Amino acid sequence: MAKKNVTNRYLCAKNMNLRKHISGPVFNAVSKAGESLDKPVYVIGGYVRDLLLKRKSKDLDFVIAGSGIELAKETAKILGVKKVHYYKNFGTAAFKFNGSEIEFVGARKESYQRNSRKPIVENGSLEDDQQRRDFTINAMAISLNPADYGELIDPFNGQQDLQNKIIRTPLEPKITFSDDPLRMMRAIRFSTQLDFKITDQSFQAIRTQCKRIEIISNERIIVELNKIILSNTPSNGFKKLYDSNLLHIFFPEMANLQGVEVIKGNKHKDNFYHTLEVLDNISKESNQLYLRWAAILHDIAKPATKRFDEKVGWTFHGHEDRGARMVPGIFKKLKLPLDANMKYVQKLVKLHLRPIALTKETISDAALRRLLFDAGDDLEDLMTLCKADITSKNPQKVKKYLTRFELVEAKLKDVEERDQIRNWQPPVSGETIMKTFGIKPSREVGIIKDSIKEAILDGMILNNETEVEQFMLAKGKELGLRAV
Repeated sequence: MAKKNVTNRYLCAKNMNLRKHISGPVFNAVSKAGESLDKPVYVIGGYVRDLLLKRKSKDLDFVIAGSGIELAKETAKILGVKKVHYYKNFGTAAFKFNGSEIEFVGARKESYQRNSRKPIVENGSLEDDQQRRDFTINAMAISLNPADYGELIDPFNGQQDLQNKIIRTPLEPKITFSDDPLRMMRAIRFSTQLDFKITDQSFQAIRTQCKRIEIISNERIIVELNKIILSNTPSNGFKKLYDSNLLHIFFPEMANLQGVEVIKGNKHKDNFYHTLEVLDNISKESNQLYLRWAAILHDIAKPATKRFDEKVGWTFHGHEDRGARMVPGIFKKLKLPLDANMKYVQKLVKLHLRPIALTKETISDAALRRLLFDAGDDLEDLMTLCKADITSKNPQKVKKYLTRFELVEAKLKDVEERDQIRNWQPPVSGETIMKTFGIKPSREVGIIKDSIKEAILDGMILNNETEVEQFMLAKGKELGLRAV
């Protein structure tokens, strides 16, 4: 995916009114609601940032120098919205309208206790509210008041930071990050998504405050991490997470991939940076989040399986199996879903060496059948991962492997068309076996079913009813069973 030039797409707002860009029923309703309540109202935050960057945004945040709940009630009444969510403890409210998420908050000051993310909230002015925002590019507001409708209010030069592609905090960064440590993740996330630079002062503050991330729940962290993973070039975000030491705290398994060990002049590649190359390669081919997670975790067990052999050098035998076993624990700790997505990632991690092995040997139909059987509907994604795993700096070597992968894919297609192995279902059920031999559920039933599967995968018999039935009868006889 080509990176978009943010500067060229920037909407210059200095000394110009943005009225024409904030028209529509929601803005009109909020403006009328503000008049009715006799309080000034503004659209603020991400919508303003994205408007200036000419990016689409579905989320709208409105702030009032008064009660956010009252503003939501009045706006909902004007728009005819029946369902409004109120959060009285925080003085906020939200509802959906025409596919947009709309949130209302009263302008406020916030202060935090050392070991809590729950702020102590006081009523404040618009400037107080802008000061508590995470970054200057998210602290801009646009007036919705009749006297100056459309006027941009930018006390911290967010426009200039957008133009210069900079992530900077409105206040001293140590204060901003200590108050709400999730902002450290958000800084890296915005930097990665927008291809912006985090100022040196802000990045140093993240390094200094990194341990504060420990008070943030993994549910919150994973939301930001997944957004980094889904960016155009996720490696940029992971490098910043590593350099800031945040990664070491919430995802040490990945941080542990970094480093190169040398024994007797033999060294292995840095598996952290290799993983990032694989992740970026995958990201050019697919927006699928969990395929990208498979790239992240495909070599996760290499530190645990690393060995030095005097004859062959560095080895990582069995890292695919051990890595697959690590996947559920990592998903559970990071609060990723323990569902079919986890099983999908686990499968790809376990199988990621199989297609590569097939490129290095004479390809037997049996090996192809077993790969088709084990990969099932995820075969194409597995092949995408394997191609992305080729990170050699030698273009001839890359070309050779890709050519071999094309051969493997052609042979897989041929075998699948002939043998119909992908998502294969047993041609005979346990019930049929029991009925055939007049037996009850037993060890013999399982042996016969497994033997049929292995015989088909090894090419001993064809996957059709006649040959399977003959094999079943022969195997039963071998086990001392007679057909009834």
